[in-house]
Amino acid sequence: MRIVLPLLFALPLSFALAAAPKKPTPAQLTAQVRRLTEERDDLKQRLAATESFQQELAAAQQARDRAQAEAEAARRETAQVRAALQENQGGGDAILQEMQTAKDEAAAAKAEAAKLKAENETFRTKASSGPAEGDLVILGEDILPARPLNLTRVTPHLKSSSLFSLRPRGVVVVNVLVNEKGEVVASRLLQGLPGEGADVKDAGEACVEAAKKLVFDPATSPDGKTRLKVWQGVGFFLD
Repeated sequence: MRIVLPLLFALPLSFALAAAPKKPTPAQLTAQVRRLTEERDDLKQRLAATESFQQELAAAQQARDRAQAEAEAARRETAQVRAALQENQGGGDAILQEMQTAKDEAAAAKAEAAKLKAENETFRTKASSGPAEGDLVILGEDILPARPLNLTRVTPHLKSSSLFSLRPRGVVVVNVLVNEKGEVVASRLLQGLPGEGADVKDAGEACVEAAKKLVFDPATSPDGKTRLKVWQGVGFFLD
């Protein structure tokens, strides 16, 4: 069996190789995978950013509402204590203690509200600024993807087929997590070969294991100064 050089591209979309009068070339398959994965990458990036921001904002708003409710409850309690103090001077010491407690609770609620506000501002500032060294980011136009350095020395090793089955052929796409040092720290099957069977399963597992041996020049910010951690796709064309 002949193993064709693995192909690198950005985070992939699910795709299927359409039947055609002529067998598609590796270049055509690569172009199709790249186009589909770019579309999926853009959608995932938008969705992830929106969901993350909405969750953080909702959490901050809920915490702020709780702090405001606690402060309002403390103010009402203080007003009740003051009214009781005017009606009954005999229990002044106990009432004054309750007032102090209420004031402390109100101060604590205000401090919590201020803390949540500061955390929310910090989150907004971080969201608007660029990523830091080693941050996990989603590939996009503002990120330079990781570049493989040893593609020619990495090939998937497939088990021998049975006498009654054909060798698996097609494109297998593996997602690899490349850290800021260019190391593959995780890999997972993103798109296996069509169909079922031991040979198809073995092809996917072999490609996942092969992807772990890749070494990359890590992804960076556009200026090339900040190295980042990314998930990105590696395509193996089996012929």
